[in-house]
Amino acid sequence: MKTSRPIRARIAPAAILHNYRLAKSHAPQAKAWAVVKANAYGHGQWRAVEALRGEADGFALLECENAVALREAGVTQPILLLEGVFSARDVRAVIEHRLTCVVHCLEQLELLVRNGQFTAPVALYLKLNTGMNRLGFTPETLGKAWAILQQLPQVDVSLMTHFAEADGERGVSEQLERFRRMAGDWRGPVSLANSAAILRHPTTHGDWVRPGIMLYGASPFAEISAESLGLQPVMTLESAIIGVQDLVAGDRVGYGGTFTADKPMRIGVVACGYADGYPRHATSGTPIAVMGKRTQTVGRVSMDMMACDLTDIPEAGIGAPVTLWGEGIAGSVPADEVAAAAGTIAYELFCALAPRVPVSLDETATVNRK
Repeated sequence: MKTSRPIRARIAPAAILHNYRLAKSHAPQAKAWAVVKANAYGHGQWRAVEALRGEADGFALLECENAVALREAGVTQPILLLEGVFSARDVRAVIEHRLTCVVHCLEQLELLVRNGQFTAPVALYLKLNTGMNRLGFTPETLGKAWAILQQLPQVDVSLMTHFAEADGERGVSEQLERFRRMAGDWRGPVSLANSAAILRHPTTHGDWVRPGIMLYGASPFAEISAESLGLQPVMTLESAIIGVQDLVAGDRVGYGGTFTADKPMRIGVVACGYADGYPRHATSGTPIAVMGKRTQTVGRVSMDMMACDLTDIPEAGIGAPVTLWGEGIAGSVPADEVAAAAGTIAYELFCALAPRVPVSLDETATVNRK
């Protein structure tokens, strides 16, 4: 999509590959599902798949129709449906297209029994609820699940769970112990580790790990930067200054006048707002870069525009380049810092990128970029 408005997002495929390899280096004995759900966390499912097509051990996503589309496009690696099947049609697609299917409740197992005509083994991941309390079998329902599985002789079973606090102080020990109790003497394949567990809890690596946010260059830890982890940013959101205002002390900026100048200031107006996916709740002081210099936002983010402080960047005028997050010609602004200032996480920034923002590939980035 082309637009005369200066805002755009750039995606660096080489950075996705670098980050995938980094995940693999932390779990060298495991295979890795490249998680491309939610349109690859807002980066574009097909862009992520093409970046990893030659190296990914497998891809993980949600929608059966998207998995089928990957198969029809020639993707031969295993494809994991993270929420499993929702209909008889999904069951038929799992069998026909050799998809790997998470099963998290008795109803899904019964759906498979009723609608599956298994002419070849189908790979299933039995999900155990070890404390996240979203999806998964509990100790009370797991026995019945195993009983139903006996009616499906043409299946290859793996076990999985999802950690709620792999990035926090409580860690994974409690959930890991619950998993071990529920699994009993299970000696088959397991998949446990998300991005945080891959980086922090090597005892969870098992047979398959599931890197998600780390693929896209953001840190899974609030207190540790992506750069210090060796991750490379994949998405850069950039725009330009489209207006300049000179303020005197007492002047206010934006809707609601939430920012008041306490001295003479020079303010730049950026072509970016919440309709582009920038968080409306980002407060004054959120980091931004203009012409290679870090500065901060001022006032409330509006639908199509936002303001930033140009007082110490006198060379910046209309047309000056701006980096909202990522690594742009206007400077580097880690998405994690923007997210923290806005009281959210980088996951949300990436996923919220609006369809009206043009996206292009940054082919200048390389896997070995420092």
